[in-house]
Amino acid sequence: MSSVEEFRAEIRAWLRANLTGEFADLRGRGGPGREHEAFAERLAWERHLATAGWTCVGWPKEYGGRGATLEQQVALHEEYALADAPARVNHIGEQLLGPTLIAFGTPGQRERFLPRIVAVEELWCQGYSEPDAGSDLANVRTRGERHGAQWAVTGQKIWTSLAHESDWCFVLARTEPGSTRHQGLSYLLVPLDQPGVEIRPITQLTGTSEFNEVFFDGARTEASNIVGAPGEGWKVAMATLGFERGVSTLGQQVGFRHELEAVIELAKRNGAAADPLIRDRIARAWTGLETIRFNALRMLEGVAAGAPGPEASIGKIFWATWHRELGELAMDVCGADGMLAAGEPYDLTDWQRLFLFSRSDTLYAGSNEIQRNIIAERVLGLPKEARP
Repeated sequence: MSSVEEFRAEIRAWLRANLTGEFADLRGRGGPGREHEAFAERLAWERHLATAGWTCVGWPKEYGGRGATLEQQVALHEEYALADAPARVNHIGEQLLGPTLIAFGTPGQRERFLPRIVAVEELWCQGYSEPDAGSDLANVRTRGERHGAQWAVTGQKIWTSLAHESDWCFVLARTEPGSTRHQGLSYLLVPLDQPGVEIRPITQLTGTSEFNEVFFDGARTEASNIVGAPGEGWKVAMATLGFERGVSTLGQQVGFRHELEAVIELAKRNGAAADPLIRDRIARAWTGLETIRFNALRMLEGVAAGAPGPEASIGKIFWATWHRELGELAMDVCGADGMLAAGEPYDLTDWQRLFLFSRSDTLYAGSNEIQRNIIAERVLGLPKEARP
């Protein structure tokens, strides 16, 4: 067997042997719109993964990873999804911050933070979006002020995933007074368990609260906890977003395939498949899913070459729109039953949760509008959108 096939067989066998006993009930738990499910148990599972060496596998060995190739990382994420293993709780630390520190961090930062990410001892969240700086991230107003050996952070972040479960937040803040847009921003690492930090969960349409508002009122972090030089935050933040659309996207596609197969099975079972319009939409969903996979593979070729291109934005628009439409298709397949809650007071079915939460797919991690602007301006060379 090739090394990739051996690696795939190794993780498949490990998952089969370990998703048992105390972890058996975690299959399929967690994920978008369901992060509240068995969080403590999923954290224990993630630390079990770490003990066996299955976290941060793509990181270089000197930073605690396995130095796995891109193909091996893809195999891991696909096998993990195929095993219906629980949603990861350390995604932001492992897939976003860790690679950012490896690329831009100081030796001291790598020594301090990377081992704790590998061991799942500290959880991270992302402090980017603000009430007036969501898709337009360059409009950040949160301030970072240098006071001797520390930074003081003041401002508000919003839609901060799992902040209420996290220990640290990487914060994009404006550290040069009077600066505008992409200039004068810095990338700060801020501990959350301190005075001057208030976390308020946001209740969503699904009735869950995995997103939060985070208020900083003079919250402190050491001066050494800046990634890159002061004023270089935009470059570092954009690199983090590039890492966000990495190999884990192919595991996401496996999850999408499971959802589509379940919709098809439901349509056969309740008779909705007899409707030619439903059958046509299912066929379109299937071809769309294949397109998503090809987009992801094309994007990863760019990542492997060290120069990710417009494929990331193209892929984000396509899969986000596809997933939103799958939620709409699922509700139409459910028919009138889809209008009824599963129980009191607001107990949703999986289909209702899919429909409601997938509405956010075209907004978070860069809205469809922003992705289209990126493609138009940076790829096609069209004039920039007029700004007031």
